[in-house]
Amino acid sequence: MTKVILHLRAETKPLEARAALTPKTTKELLDTGDFEIYVEKSSQSTFDWKEYEAAGAHIVEEGSWVNAPKDRIIIGLKELPEESFPLVHEHIQFAHCYKNQAGWNDVLSRFPAGNGVLYDLEFLENDQGRRVAAFGFFAGFAGAALGVEDWAFKQTHSDSEELGGVTPYPNEQALVADVKSSLETAVAKAGKYPKVLVIGALGRCGSGAVDLCRKVGIPEDNILKWDMKETAKGGPFQEIVEADIFVNCIYLSQPIPPFVNLETLNTEKRNLRTIVDVSADTTNPHNPIPVYSIATVFQKPTVKVDTTKGPKLSVISIDHLPSLLPREASEAFVHDLLPSLKQLPQRETAPVWARAKSLFDKHVARLYNKNATRL
Repeated sequence: MTKVILHLRAETKPLEARAALTPKTTKELLDTGDFEIYVEKSSQSTFDWKEYEAAGAHIVEEGSWVNAPKDRIIIGLKELPEESFPLVHEHIQFAHCYKNQAGWNDVLSRFPAGNGVLYDLEFLENDQGRRVAAFGFFAGFAGAALGVEDWAFKQTHSDSEELGGVTPYPNEQALVADVKSSLETAVAKAGKYPKVLVIGALGRCGSGAVDLCRKVGIPEDNILKWDMKETAKGGPFQEIVEADIFVNCIYLSQPIPPFVNLETLNTEKRNLRTIVDVSADTTNPHNPIPVYSIATVFQKPTVKVDTTKGPKLSVISIDHLPSLLPREASEAFVHDLLPSLKQLPQRETAPVWARAKSLFDKHVARLYNKNATRL
Protein backbone atom coordinates (compact mmCIF):
# COMPACT_ATOMS: atom_id res chain seq x y z
CA MET A 1 0.00 0.00 0.00
CA THR A 2 1.25 3.45 -0.94
CA LYS A 3 1.95 5.64 2.07
CA VAL A 4 -0.17 8.71 2.72
CA ILE A 5 2.01 11.80 2.69
CA LEU A 6 0.79 14.52 5.07
CA HIS A 7 2.17 18.05 4.99
CA LEU A 8 1.42 20.12 8.10
CA ARG A 9 1.34 23.74 7.01
CA ALA A 10 2.21 26.62 9.33
CA GLU A 11 -0.79 28.68 10.44
CA THR A 12 -0.85 32.29 9.25
CA LYS A 13 -3.84 33.73 11.12
CA PRO A 14 -2.45 36.22 13.67
CA LEU A 15 -1.86 34.65 17.10
CA GLU A 16 -3.09 31.24 15.90
CA ALA A 17 -0.81 28.98 17.94
CA ARG A 18 -2.69 25.68 17.58
CA ALA A 19 -1.73 22.91 15.19
CA ALA A 20 -3.68 20.29 13.24
CA LEU A 21 -1.08 17.66 14.16
CA THR A 22 0.83 17.49 17.43
CA PRO A 23 4.22 15.84 17.90
CA LYS A 24 2.54 13.02 19.85
CA THR A 25 -0.01 12.23 17.13
CA THR A 26 2.64 12.63 14.44
CA LYS A 27 4.59 9.80 16.08
CA GLU A 28 1.46 7.67 16.41
CA LEU A 29 0.70 8.05 12.70
CA LEU A 30 4.30 7.31 11.70
CA ASP A 31 4.37 4.22 13.91
CA THR A 32 1.58 2.69 11.81
CA GLY A 33 3.93 2.52 8.84
CA ASP A 34 1.23 3.97 6.59
CA PHE A 35 2.34 7.60 6.66
CA GLU A 36 5.13 9.97 5.76
CA ILE A 37 4.86 13.40 7.37
CA TYR A 38 6.34 16.78 6.52
CA VAL A 39 6.06 19.60 9.03
CA GLU A 40 6.66 23.26 8.29
CA LYS A 41 8.66 25.39 10.67
CA SER A 42 6.26 27.85 12.26
CA SER A 43 6.78 31.25 13.81
CA GLN A 44 3.47 30.93 15.68
CA SER A 45 2.91 27.35 16.78
CA THR A 46 2.93 26.40 20.44
CA PHE A 47 4.90 23.33 19.34
CA ASP A 48 8.58 23.66 18.43
CA TRP A 49 9.61 22.10 15.14
CA LYS A 50 12.26 20.11 17.01
CA GLU A 51 9.44 18.25 18.79
CA TYR A 52 8.16 17.08 15.40
CA GLU A 53 11.64 16.19 14.24
CA ALA A 54 12.11 14.04 17.34
CA ALA A 55 8.83 12.30 16.47
CA GLY A 56 10.23 11.36 13.04
CA ALA A 57 8.79 14.04 10.74
CA HIS A 58 10.64 15.75 7.91
CA ILE A 59 11.05 19.47 8.66
CA VAL A 60 10.49 21.94 5.83
CA GLU A 61 10.27 25.72 5.51
CA GLU A 62 7.19 27.75 6.38
CA GLY A 63 4.85 28.17 3.41
CA SER A 64 6.49 25.41 1.36
CA TRP A 65 3.15 23.59 0.94
CA VAL A 66 2.31 25.85 -2.01
CA ASN A 67 4.96 24.20 -4.20
CA ALA A 68 4.85 20.75 -2.60
CA PRO A 69 4.27 17.67 -4.81
CA LYS A 70 0.62 17.13 -5.63
CA ASP A 71 0.50 13.76 -3.90
CA ARG A 72 0.76 15.37 -0.46
CA ILE A 73 -2.33 16.03 1.63
CA ILE A 74 -2.04 19.51 3.11
CA ILE A 75 -3.35 19.64 6.66
CA GLY A 76 -3.92 22.78 8.69
CA LEU A 77 -6.52 24.40 10.91
CA LYS A 78 -7.64 27.88 9.97
CA GLU A 79 -8.55 29.20 6.56
CA LEU A 80 -5.85 29.96 4.02
CA PRO A 81 -4.78 33.55 3.35
CA GLU A 82 -6.97 35.36 0.83
CA GLU A 83 -5.20 34.52 -2.41
CA SER A 84 -6.54 33.63 -5.83
CA PHE A 85 -4.20 30.92 -7.14
CA PRO A 86 -5.83 27.52 -7.76
CA LEU A 87 -5.40 24.82 -5.11
CA VAL A 88 -4.01 21.61 -6.54
CA HIS A 89 -3.75 19.47 -3.40
CA GLU A 90 -6.16 17.66 -1.14
CA HIS A 91 -6.65 19.88 1.91
CA ILE A 92 -7.83 19.10 5.44
CA GLN A 93 -8.81 22.29 7.28
CA PHE A 94 -11.61 24.55 8.48
CA ALA A 95 -12.66 26.55 5.43
CA HIS A 96 -15.86 28.32 6.59
CA CYS A 97 -17.46 28.23 3.15
CA TYR A 98 -20.41 25.83 3.40
CA LYS A 99 -22.90 28.05 5.26
CA ASN A 100 -23.11 31.06 2.94
CA GLN A 101 -20.48 33.02 4.84
CA ALA A 102 -19.32 36.23 3.20
CA GLY A 103 -16.97 35.37 0.32
CA TRP A 104 -17.70 31.65 0.51
CA ASN A 105 -17.73 31.25 -3.26
CA ASP A 106 -14.29 32.85 -3.64
CA VAL A 107 -12.87 30.49 -1.01
CA LEU A 108 -14.48 27.37 -2.42
CA SER A 109 -13.84 28.08 -6.11
CA ARG A 110 -10.06 27.82 -5.64
CA PHE A 111 -10.35 24.06 -5.10
CA PRO A 112 -12.09 23.00 -8.33
CA ALA A 113 -9.99 25.57 -10.21
CA GLY A 114 -6.90 23.48 -9.46
CA ASN A 115 -8.61 20.07 -9.21
CA GLY A 116 -7.99 20.22 -5.47
CA VAL A 117 -10.23 18.72 -2.78
CA LEU A 118 -11.42 20.07 0.57
CA TYR A 119 -12.11 17.85 3.55
CA ASP A 120 -13.60 20.41 5.93
CA LEU A 121 -12.79 19.60 9.56
CA GLU A 122 -16.10 21.09 10.67
CA PHE A 123 -17.98 18.45 8.70
CA LEU A 124 -16.04 15.27 9.46
CA GLU A 125 -18.84 13.22 11.02
CA ASN A 126 -19.31 9.72 12.37
CA ASP A 127 -22.18 7.40 11.46
CA GLN A 128 -24.41 9.13 14.02
CA GLY A 129 -23.86 12.54 12.42
CA ARG A 130 -21.70 13.81 15.28
CA ARG A 131 -18.42 15.57 14.58
CA VAL A 132 -15.45 13.28 15.13
CA ALA A 133 -13.38 16.12 16.59
CA ALA A 134 -14.16 19.63 17.72
CA PHE A 135 -12.56 22.47 19.64
CA GLY A 136 -15.88 23.31 21.28
CA PHE A 137 -14.97 22.76 24.93
CA PHE A 138 -11.91 25.01 24.80
CA ALA A 139 -13.74 27.58 22.66
CA GLY A 140 -16.38 27.90 25.36
CA PHE A 141 -13.80 27.87 28.14
CA ALA A 142 -11.69 30.61 26.54
CA GLY A 143 -14.71 32.65 25.45
CA ALA A 144 -16.16 32.67 28.95
CA ALA A 145 -12.74 33.62 30.32
CA LEU A 146 -12.59 36.70 28.10
CA GLY A 147 -16.22 37.50 28.88
CA VAL A 148 -15.53 37.53 32.62
CA GLU A 149 -12.37 39.57 32.01
CA ASP A 150 -14.34 42.15 30.06
CA TRP A 151 -17.09 42.41 32.68
CA ALA A 152 -14.44 42.80 35.38
CA PHE A 153 -12.63 45.44 33.31
CA LYS A 154 -15.83 47.47 33.00
CA GLN A 155 -16.22 47.54 36.80
CA THR A 156 -12.79 49.07 37.30
CA HIS A 157 -12.35 51.29 34.22
CA SER A 158 -14.23 54.09 32.51
CA ASP A 159 -16.47 53.53 29.49
CA SER A 160 -13.93 55.30 27.31
CA GLU A 161 -11.48 52.42 27.78
CA GLU A 162 -11.51 49.03 26.06
CA LEU A 163 -10.24 45.67 27.24
CA GLY A 164 -6.67 45.30 26.02
CA GLY A 165 -5.21 42.65 23.77
CA VAL A 166 -4.54 39.11 24.97
CA THR A 167 -2.00 36.46 23.98
CA PRO A 168 -2.06 32.67 24.30
CA TYR A 169 -1.51 31.19 27.75
CA PRO A 170 0.98 28.39 28.47
CA ASN A 171 -1.66 26.36 30.33
CA GLU A 172 -5.15 26.40 31.80
CA GLN A 173 -3.95 27.11 35.34
CA ALA A 174 -2.33 30.39 34.28
CA LEU A 175 -5.50 31.52 32.47
CA VAL A 176 -7.78 30.66 35.39
CA ALA A 177 -5.47 32.45 37.85
CA ASP A 178 -5.50 35.63 35.73
CA VAL A 179 -9.28 35.69 35.33
CA LYS A 180 -9.87 34.87 38.98
CA SER A 181 -7.66 37.76 40.08
CA SER A 182 -9.48 40.24 37.82
CA LEU A 183 -12.86 38.93 38.96
CA GLU A 184 -12.07 39.23 42.66
CA THR A 185 -10.97 42.85 42.20
CA ALA A 186 -14.13 43.67 40.26
CA VAL A 187 -16.46 41.92 42.72
CA ALA A 188 -14.94 43.90 45.57
CA LYS A 189 -15.84 47.11 43.75
CA ALA A 190 -19.21 46.06 42.27
CA GLY A 191 -20.40 44.30 45.39
CA LYS A 192 -21.67 41.31 43.42
CA TYR A 193 -20.66 38.44 41.19
CA PRO A 194 -21.84 38.63 37.57
CA LYS A 195 -24.83 36.61 36.43
CA VAL A 196 -23.73 34.56 33.40
CA LEU A 197 -26.26 33.14 30.93
CA VAL A 198 -24.89 30.35 28.72
CA ILE A 199 -27.03 29.24 25.76
CA GLY A 200 -26.03 25.83 24.43
CA ALA A 201 -24.94 24.77 27.89
CA LEU A 202 -25.40 21.05 27.27
CA GLY A 203 -22.98 20.92 24.34
CA ARG A 204 -19.19 20.76 24.23
CA CYS A 205 -18.83 24.51 23.93
CA GLY A 206 -21.35 25.35 26.60
CA SER A 207 -19.88 22.87 29.05
CA GLY A 208 -16.51 24.58 28.61
CA ALA A 209 -18.05 27.98 29.38
CA VAL A 210 -19.75 26.64 32.50
CA ASP A 211 -16.54 24.95 33.64
CA LEU A 212 -14.60 28.22 33.40
CA CYS A 213 -17.23 30.09 35.40
CA ARG A 214 -17.03 27.52 38.17
CA LYS A 215 -13.24 27.44 38.24
CA VAL A 216 -12.92 31.22 38.64
CA GLY A 217 -15.34 31.21 41.56
CA ILE A 218 -18.68 32.39 40.15
CA PRO A 219 -21.43 30.94 42.39
CA GLU A 220 -23.49 28.15 40.85
CA ASP A 221 -26.72 30.15 41.25
CA ASN A 222 -25.18 32.89 39.07
CA ILE A 223 -24.56 30.49 36.18
CA LEU A 224 -27.73 30.15 34.11
CA LYS A 225 -27.55 27.11 31.84
CA TRP A 226 -29.90 27.20 28.84
CA ASP A 227 -30.25 24.79 25.97
CA MET A 228 -32.92 23.84 23.42
CA LYS A 229 -35.67 23.48 26.01
CA GLU A 230 -35.25 27.04 27.27
CA THR A 231 -34.96 28.60 23.80
CA ALA A 232 -37.82 26.63 22.21
CA LYS A 233 -40.27 29.52 22.61
CA GLY A 234 -38.12 31.72 20.38
CA GLY A 235 -36.35 35.01 21.12
CA PRO A 236 -35.63 37.76 21.78
CA PHE A 237 -35.16 36.84 25.46
CA GLN A 238 -35.54 39.32 28.29
CA GLU A 239 -33.43 37.03 30.48
CA ILE A 240 -30.37 37.89 28.37
CA VAL A 241 -30.92 41.59 28.99
CA GLU A 242 -31.13 40.91 32.73
CA ALA A 243 -27.87 38.88 32.83
CA ASP A 244 -24.45 40.55 33.15
CA ILE A 245 -22.64 38.28 30.68
CA PHE A 246 -24.23 36.32 27.82
CA VAL A 247 -22.25 33.48 26.24
CA ASN A 248 -23.65 32.10 22.98
CA CYS A 249 -22.49 28.54 22.37
CA ILE A 250 -25.03 27.18 19.89
CA TYR A 251 -24.23 25.50 16.60
CA LEU A 252 -26.29 27.39 14.02
CA SER A 253 -27.66 24.90 11.49
CA GLN A 254 -30.85 26.66 10.46
CA PRO A 255 -32.49 30.09 10.73
CA ILE A 256 -33.84 30.88 14.21
CA PRO A 257 -35.35 34.00 15.80
CA PRO A 258 -32.72 36.36 17.23
CA PHE A 259 -31.72 35.87 20.86
CA VAL A 260 -31.34 39.64 21.26
CA ASN A 261 -31.70 42.71 19.06
CA LEU A 262 -31.02 46.42 19.39
CA GLU A 263 -34.61 47.11 20.41
CA THR A 264 -34.44 44.82 23.45
CA LEU A 265 -30.97 46.06 24.40
CA ASN A 266 -31.85 49.76 24.29
CA THR A 267 -33.13 50.12 27.84
CA GLU A 268 -31.82 51.83 30.97
CA LYS A 269 -32.76 48.71 32.94
CA ARG A 270 -30.30 46.52 31.04
CA ASN A 271 -27.70 44.70 33.17
CA LEU A 272 -25.97 43.08 30.20
CA ARG A 273 -22.44 44.40 29.69
CA THR A 274 -20.72 41.68 27.69
CA ILE A 275 -21.81 39.32 24.90
CA VAL A 276 -19.46 36.48 23.99
CA ASP A 277 -20.47 35.04 20.63
CA VAL A 278 -18.40 31.87 20.75
CA SER A 279 -20.23 30.59 17.68
CA ALA A 280 -18.90 33.66 15.83
CA ASP A 281 -21.34 33.45 12.93
CA THR A 282 -20.56 37.10 12.28
CA THR A 283 -21.23 37.09 8.54
CA ASN A 284 -24.00 34.49 8.61
CA PRO A 285 -27.27 36.12 7.46
CA HIS A 286 -29.08 34.19 10.22
CA ASN A 287 -26.76 35.18 13.08
CA PRO A 288 -29.03 35.15 16.19
CA ILE A 289 -27.07 38.06 17.68
CA PRO A 290 -27.59 40.70 14.94
CA VAL A 291 -26.20 43.61 16.95
CA TYR A 292 -22.65 43.66 15.59
CA SER A 293 -20.91 42.98 12.29
CA ILE A 294 -17.19 42.86 13.10
CA ALA A 295 -15.23 39.71 13.96
CA THR A 296 -12.89 40.64 16.78
CA VAL A 297 -9.31 39.43 17.30
CA PHE A 298 -7.01 38.74 20.22
CA GLN A 299 -5.24 42.07 19.73
CA LYS A 300 -8.59 43.88 20.06
CA PRO A 301 -11.04 41.42 21.60
CA THR A 302 -14.14 43.61 21.91
CA VAL A 303 -16.36 45.71 19.68
CA LYS A 304 -18.87 48.19 21.12
CA VAL A 305 -22.57 47.66 20.45
CA ASP A 306 -24.24 50.82 19.16
CA THR A 307 -26.84 51.21 21.91
CA THR A 308 -28.36 54.56 22.87
CA LYS A 309 -29.61 53.58 26.33
CA GLY A 310 -28.18 51.63 29.23
CA PRO A 311 -24.56 50.91 30.20
CA LYS A 312 -21.78 50.28 27.71
CA LEU A 313 -22.14 46.91 25.97
CA SER A 314 -19.43 45.01 24.08
CA VAL A 315 -19.26 41.86 21.96
CA ILE A 316 -16.40 39.38 21.82
CA SER A 317 -16.55 37.46 18.52
CA ILE A 318 -13.13 35.83 18.08
CA ASP A 319 -13.33 32.83 15.74
CA HIS A 320 -10.28 30.99 17.07
CA LEU A 321 -10.82 31.22 20.82
CA PRO A 322 -9.24 27.82 21.63
CA SER A 323 -5.89 29.28 20.62
CA LEU A 324 -5.91 31.06 23.96
CA LEU A 325 -4.94 27.60 25.29
CA PRO A 326 -3.19 26.26 22.19
CA ARG A 327 -1.31 23.25 23.51
CA GLU A 328 -4.14 21.72 25.50
CA ALA A 329 -6.73 22.52 22.82
CA SER A 330 -4.58 20.99 20.07
CA GLU A 331 -3.82 17.83 22.03
CA ALA A 332 -7.50 17.25 22.82
CA PHE A 333 -8.66 17.94 19.26
CA VAL A 334 -6.08 15.82 17.47
CA HIS A 335 -6.54 12.97 19.97
CA ASP A 336 -10.18 12.78 18.84
CA LEU A 337 -9.24 13.22 15.17
CA LEU A 338 -6.55 10.52 15.23
CA PRO A 339 -8.76 7.47 14.52
CA SER A 340 -10.09 9.18 11.40
CA LEU A 341 -6.61 10.25 10.30
CA LYS A 342 -5.54 6.62 10.49
CA GLN A 343 -8.25 5.86 7.90
CA LEU A 344 -6.79 8.27 5.32
CA PRO A 345 -5.15 5.44 3.32
CA GLN A 346 -8.72 4.21 2.64
CA ARG A 347 -10.28 7.67 2.35
CA GLU A 348 -12.20 6.87 -0.82
CA THR A 349 -14.27 4.29 1.05
CA ALA A 350 -13.83 5.16 4.75
CA PRO A 351 -17.23 6.69 5.69
CA VAL A 352 -15.89 9.79 7.46
CA TRP A 353 -13.76 10.86 4.50
CA ALA A 354 -16.16 9.67 1.80
CA ARG A 355 -18.95 11.76 3.34
CA ALA A 356 -16.68 14.79 3.53
CA LYS A 357 -15.76 14.39 -0.13
CA SER A 358 -19.44 14.05 -1.12
CA LEU A 359 -20.26 17.21 0.81
CA PHE A 360 -17.45 19.04 -0.98
CA ASP A 361 -18.77 17.86 -4.35
CA LYS A 362 -22.27 18.99 -3.39
CA HIS A 363 -21.14 22.51 -2.55
CA VAL A 364 -18.94 22.77 -5.63
CA ALA A 365 -22.02 21.91 -7.70
CA ARG A 366 -23.93 24.63 -5.86
CA LEU A 367 -21.11 27.04 -6.62
CA TYR A 368 -21.26 26.28 -10.31
CA ASN A 369 -25.03 26.50 -10.41
CA LYS A 370 -24.85 29.87 -8.67
CA ASN A 371 -22.26 31.09 -11.16
CA ALA A 372 -23.69 29.88 -14.44
CA THR A 373 -20.94 31.58 -16.42
CA ARG A 374 -18.53 28.97 -15.07
CA LEU A 375 -20.37 26.15 -16.81
